[in-house]
Amino acid sequence: MSRRRHERAGRLAETLAAWVLRLEGYRILARRYATPVGEIDLVARRGDLVLFVEVKHRPRAALAIEALLPQQQRRIARAAAWFLQHRPSLAGCAVRFDLIATAPWRLPRHVVDVWRA
Repeated sequence: MSRRRHERAGRLAETLAAWVLRLEGYRILARRYATPVGEIDLVARRGDLVLFVEVKHRPRAALAIEALLPQQQRRIARAAAWFLQHRPSLAGCAVRFDLIATAPWRLPRHVVDVWRA
């Protein structure tokens, strides 16, 4: 697949993931939140819970889950800390790291608490 098609597929996967979270009752706080230390695909909130969500699009959902590597987890955790540092109103909230795996012609799979920082 060309770089352009990968980018388009990734954006579509993130849009689909955002809708899944909305249907689960979350409010999207940020999409593609870029910091000097990394990027977060989606940040969502429901009550006192803030989710930092990585979205992976692969030919099969199982491959998407395997694609979340430890160095990516560290990068996302650093970006999450940056996000929270710049949003003092979220200081009392619980934090969770989730993954939404998408695959062609399949419903997205929301993996809750995929790792802990």
